[in-house]
Amino acid sequence: MQKKTNILVVDDDEDILVAAKYLLLRHYDEVTVCNQPDAIPELMTHQDFDVILLDMNFHPGQSDGELGFHWLSKIVEIRPDSVVIVITAHGGVDVAVEAMKRGATDYVAKPWDNQKLLATVSAALKLSHSRAEASQLRRSNKALLEATTDKSQFLLGNSTAMQQVMSLITRAGPTDANVLVLGENGTGKELVAREIHQQSKRKEQIFVAVDMGSISESLFESELFGHKKGSFTGASEDRTGYIEAANSGSLFLDEIGNLPLHLQAKLLSVLEKREILPVGANKPSAIDVRIVAATNMPIEQLRDPRYFRQDLLFRLNTVEIHLPA
Repeated sequence: MQKKTNILVVDDDEDILVAAKYLLLRHYDEVTVCNQPDAIPELMTHQDFDVILLDMNFHPGQSDGELGFHWLSKIVEIRPDSVVIVITAHGGVDVAVEAMKRGATDYVAKPWDNQKLLATVSAALKLSHSRAEASQLRRSNKALLEATTDKSQFLLGNSTAMQQVMSLITRAGPTDANVLVLGENGTGKELVAREIHQQSKRKEQIFVAVDMGSISESLFESELFGHKKGSFTGASEDRTGYIEAANSGSLFLDEIGNLPLHLQAKLLSVLEKREILPVGANKPSAIDVRIVAATNMPIEQLRDPRYFRQDLLFRLNTVEIHLPA
């Protein structure tokens, strides 16, 4: 079931609260209004807000935003990935700019234009959903790392063959070179990929694992590159693709050998241009990811252009790691 959208509006002006709630409820599921900023911590404890609209001045005649800055800091302290739109008095651009430096996403000025407010909230929701997806991936990543620590140590144990693998990982990890891991099923290719990530300069960023063999051809671009709302039947909202989700981090492409030649060409284009074009988007987005690819396909077959593009192989196997059976 799709998560309901929940918006919090904080302002000491009851007329503003009534107008905002009436407008936003025509487009979104839940709108909570609050005329006392002191209630923000308790509200955030009990509810998960996608977007918070925060007035910057809570006393008549006040225009310096002092109280607004205080509560903006509290919101970010409670939940660092909060998406906050500040509400300023007409002409309060300086306050708005300072608020964005301190963590706000955008601002609207009173009296607002309804379409402008809705567009600002819509953009903020997209950011909120992207942050939520990234946060979920980071939590999954952390859990998997904790779960596989003992396995990794077993994998990278004392055998001569695995010590050679570890030596390659140690040398390749700190670089930004793409890595191709070759090995039979069950030899620990993903564990090796995670170890490479942990030894890289990207270790504080996200690690995203994708099973290329499980993605249907019809959904390949949507899954990897993302899509825009309405770009095809069933695209009810924007979706962040795996590549964008891994931006600044590492992307593990398992079973890369299963990818058909025409889809290999699409992946090659991304690696060459270092940008993606989500389905339905008008402009490409720059990406910065390190690729660790893996396959159980013999290297001889990968080097056969009938099965695998040699220009893509060249991009993927800057470093080649063979895992013993």
